[in-house]
Amino acid sequence: MAFTNTNRPTRRLPLDPSLIVVALLLAAVVAVGFALSDRFGTTRNFMNVLEQAAALGFASLGQALVVIVGGIDLSIGAVVTASTVFMAGVVDLHPALMIPMIFGTLLFGAAIGFLNGFAIIKTGVHPLIVTLGTASILNGTVLIYTLQPTGGVPFWFEEFAYGRLGVIPISGLVMLLCFAVVWFLLRYSKTGRAFYAVGGSPEAARLNGIQSNRIILMAYSAGGFFAALSGTYFVSRTGVGDPRIGDPMTLASITPVILGGLVLGGGKGNILGVLLGVFLISLISNLLNYMNVSTFIQWVIQGLIIIFAVSIYVQKCKKL
Repeated sequence: MAFTNTNRPTRRLPLDPSLIVVALLLAAVVAVGFALSDRFGTTRNFMNVLEQAAALGFASLGQALVVIVGGIDLSIGAVVTASTVFMAGVVDLHPALMIPMIFGTLLFGAAIGFLNGFAIIKTGVHPLIVTLGTASILNGTVLIYTLQPTGGVPFWFEEFAYGRLGVIPISGLVMLLCFAVVWFLLRYSKTGRAFYAVGGSPEAARLNGIQSNRIILMAYSAGGFFAALSGTYFVSRTGVGDPRIGDPMTLASITPVILGGLVLGGGKGNILGVLLGVFLISLISNLLNYMNVSTFIQWVIQGLIIIFAVSIYVQKCKKL
């Protein structure tokens, strides 16, 4: 007689605790928003949040890729600024170059990221120092060129920042597609798995046949690319190159990465958590705007959120 084992465990997909935490925080902010403002819970407001989250989303996605391989990029904000001034300055002089300059600006950002990675590999200096130096060089160069918003782009280019497909903002849709593509590549491609392997242990990755230096260069190049994409969004939104617009973006790009549960030492984390972190920060800012809280106080609150998230991360590491 054959017997069936009724106690056989069912296979379940593991749940990432970080995703659960940030999702609960997101739900809490939405609930508070509904309670405090009738306008907060409208489709129009949520679509506006998606539109305004694009710049932070692009920058945070680039930062996340660098963090996954065990690095950090403090030049993100400077690349955002330099990209806006570079694009607006050239297009203002040569309007016919608008479309080529879109690709040229993205290539510019990727090139800066590549140089960051190359310097880190060749010198052995910590990424924090290298990228901080790059940020200083870029910011100084931009301020030598201009101290005030400059340049301009054609009126039609504002469609990237303000255009809609139905009710969905084009910039927000592009951000979601970027996250989807990166998530798919990290999860299902050989190169994506190599990112996590290098972040976990570069030496072990090398012994397993992974070209660690190549992966590091790819990560920093991607970080620069997405920072330039964030700068492109700002040019579309403001119509000029602003020498100060990227200043808050470095800190801002790290916040969703930490909230999303990525390990700062590299090798672990889900890129979807970063996307939820972007939405969390964007919704908090949106809610605070409805409450007439000043931008400067919002920066204080963002700093407190970072300290809170890092403290949780440190406590979790101590228990391991």
